Amino acid sequence: MSNKLNRKETKEKDVIITVKRLGINGEGIGYYRKKIIFIPGALPNEVVVAKIIKEFPHYIQAELVRIKEKSPDRVPFPQGVNPATGGLELAHLSYAKQLEFKRDNLLEALKKFHPRGYNKYKVKPTIPAPDEWGYRNKAQYQIEQHHHQISLGLFTPNTHKLQDLPLMPTQSEITQKTERQIKHLIEKLHVPIADPFRHLDGIKTVVVRQAQSTKEIQVTLITIGHVIKNLPALSKQIMNLTDVVSVYQNETNWHNPQVWGNKTVKLAGKNQIIDEILGKKFALSPRAFFQLNPIQTATLYSHALKFLDLSADDTLIDAYSGVGTLGILAAERVKQVIGIESIPEAVADANHNVELNHIKNANYIQGSVEKILPELEHNGIVVDALIVDPPRTGLAKSLIKTLLKIKPKTFVYISCNPSTLAQDLVLLSDSYDVRLIENIDMLPQTPRCECIVKLTLR
Repeated sequence: MSNKLNRKETKEKDVIITVKRLGINGEGIGYYRKKIIFIPGALPNEVVVAKIIKEFPHYIQAELVRIKEKSPDRVPFPQGVNPATGGLELAHLSYAKQLEFKRDNLLEALKKFHPRGYNKYKVKPTIPAPDEWGYRNKAQYQIEQHHHQISLGLFTPNTHKLQDLPLMPTQSEITQKTERQIKHLIEKLHVPIADPFRHLDGIKTVVVRQAQSTKEIQVTLITIGHVIKNLPALSKQIMNLTDVVSVYQNETNWHNPQVWGNKTVKLAGKNQIIDEILGKKFALSPRAFFQLNPIQTATLYSHALKFLDLSADDTLIDAYSGVGTLGILAAERVKQVIGIESIPEAVADANHNVELNHIKNANYIQGSVEKILPELEHNGIVVDALIVDPPRTGLAKSLIKTLLKIKPKTFVYISCNPSTLAQDLVLLSDSYDVRLIENIDMLPQTPRCECIVKLTLR
């Protein structure tokens, strides 16, 4: 069915709306002619003038024009920041109310999918982040060139419009400064920029990540094509920037919908940067997942480990293990740790981190959790304890079936998506009771939150 049949283009017009609540993405929700209307930037109990942009069969998209009656919870948007910048969906809402919203978001997801006993779950208030601003230690900026003019920055949400070097108040200043310096070097050295219209090779994305504890900076230049003119010279000059210790090239292609490709090569400097959490060291390669808020990560992991009832004879499975953080932090409390991760570089980092921390009872395996876990069970390994930290899509149904079969006695689920978490709990609650859910605010000014769920075998 074509878009014309799915929605009707609307002549833009202004309407007056009383906002009832916030949606899962932080947008204001009201009703117009008995149809739900989404208004980004509007807050509950506000009366606003909104411009209808598109009307669909079951909902309407609109833009905020002006506020007639303002919420007492509204705060000024960060000065000098473009309101169209993505990743600041809640920056106009007081921080205390952001924390309430994130807990309510989880409660609404549980109410929608109603896993067994959901109305008796103990859902604790959201733990605030120590820093509401400047907490992100990784900047991933896209780069384009039009009429010899280079832009490096972030796309305005739901558009193809790139904001050139936007002021991003949740991003650390050093990562933004490094991005600005790299743009200047690209211009000076005339390094080719990838052109999607003419399918010309060049740089597509510039990624800057800094380790919190060591201040080391790792730069990755994501390119279309492998041999890029003046790329070696660029990497050499990037290495002269403050705190930069390594430069990598990651190669992708026009057919890949993801930002990152599968081929990564070091251009200069160290193999990894080193960060530290709760007294353990972690080496990080470019593609390895690591939380974006390093200070709050220690809070997240310490609470998750507290929820695990571990004993010295346990075998702990660290599923979706990344660079091995949780398993390594728990290793001294169990007999053995087996980690499972799909990204090969992350597995290599995890096993390197085992050595780095002088741990003798942990090993990390490359592969999908839903495939590896049944193999371990088939080979006679008894899974006593399990911690999972899956992507936003949640757990594969095949994995849940395996978990319900092997029934680890202690089980902690870390989720970054309340909706998929609630859906997974519908199935998991066949065998497990949910005793406690802790909410951790990892990303202030956004609707996103991390949930830690303690599941107890019934």
